[in-house]
Amino acid sequence: MEHVAQFEALILPHLDAAYTLARYLLRDEHDAQDVVQDAALRAFKHFAGFRGGDARAWFLTIVRNCCLTAQRQRGRRRMDSLSEDHDAVAVEPRGADALAIERSDRAAIERAVAALPIEYREVIVLREVEGLSYAEISEVAGVPIGTVMSRLSRARQRLASALGRSVKEAG
Repeated sequence: MEHVAQFEALILPHLDAAYTLARYLLRDEHDAQDVVQDAALRAFKHFAGFRGGDARAWFLTIVRNCCLTAQRQRGRRRMDSLSEDHDAVAVEPRGADALAIERSDRAAIERAVAALPIEYREVIVLREVEGLSYAEISEVAGVPIGTVMSRLSRARQRLASALGRSVKEAG
């Protein structure tokens, strides 16, 4: 029972981050849900092998690997945009125009991120959406920190170009 309690305390708080990563990598909310469930089961099964350290990075590494496996198994499916269902905007006392502009901007950003090659998409999501450090991203992606920095720079350049902004403005 201690094993279950430890798992719940260390891993379950990172389910939202796992889903966000999977959704951006797979570009499909249902596939992302399946992968996160599979990753959580794998993490639980192999939790005895967890040697301490950063539980979030350890779990996100499993999620990433499950995503890559799912992509290989299912083939590459291209989607024009991410589902809007997950990111419903709360009703605020702002005008309809402001909400429409915000949704349009968000959709443009999501399309630009979705269009990035997977190695750039994963580092930008881990850094800018999930707030992981370069070292944590290095651990999750299994690449040196210098590669993480290079990929982030290139991802930001591509996003800035896709969104019609200068790199200084986007960074």
